[in-house]
Amino acid sequence: MRKIPATGEALPVIGLGTASSFNVPLSDQESLEPLREVVRTLLNGGARVIDTAPSYGYAEAATGALTADGDLRKKAFLATKVSSRGKQDGMEQIHSSFDALRTDTIDLIQVHNLQDTSTQLGLLRELKQEGRVRYIGITHYVDSAHDDLIETMKREKVDFVQFNYSVGARHAEQRLLPYCVDNGIATLINRPFLRGDLFAKVREKPLPDWAADIDVRTWAQMMLKFVVSAPGVTVAIPATSNPRYMADNLMAGQGRMPDEKTREMIAKLFA
Repeated sequence: MRKIPATGEALPVIGLGTASSFNVPLSDQESLEPLREVVRTLLNGGARVIDTAPSYGYAEAATGALTADGDLRKKAFLATKVSSRGKQDGMEQIHSSFDALRTDTIDLIQVHNLQDTSTQLGLLRELKQEGRVRYIGITHYVDSAHDDLIETMKREKVDFVQFNYSVGARHAEQRLLPYCVDNGIATLINRPFLRGDLFAKVREKPLPDWAADIDVRTWAQMMLKFVVSAPGVTVAIPATSNPRYMADNLMAGQGRMPDEKTREMIAKLFA
């Protein structure tokens, strides 16, 4: 569990991303069924964060439908994004997100990829004051945007920032993660598997014997423990449409975590 600095609310360190993996129309019940099991595995396994966006095709609507089952919505911490320009278009997109997610309150809305950031953050602050949005933030997904994220956070007060970070892409360690630590900003980590590219580096390779010392049983857990053990990381949000992979990912949030020496040993495995 990690605390959101703005409030002290604690979140489990492993969450779920939905880009591509949840882009399934509600009419396709056969394809939705494994996604339903992914959501149940996440939420019944004690995790909470599900991150989506209007630009992810059907993913936002699928997330809303799948978390509407039983008491799952009460367990979920739903995060989405706004990517429109102008206040009116932003408001329309956000209203659509409330409808798609089937909720009156959204836990976190983020300005997607720093698009029209000041306007949209102003709108999100109004919704936060009204109690319709609990937290606000900004996002990006490439190393070259990290300095822009920092400059934005210097100008604008946000609760969360989402960005890319993995054992194969460590640029965030230089300035972005330290800035978040020093300024009390929660982080969501996207692309922790480097869009799957990291698996190719270790395919058919056995885990090192010392993996057991940090309670790691799979390469996915190794990658995720590297991410969530970094100072400043609040939640990692790997995407999956496979319930078995979701259960495996959750195990990265349990047991012993790597210290700095072990983190560098992990990094050498993926060099």
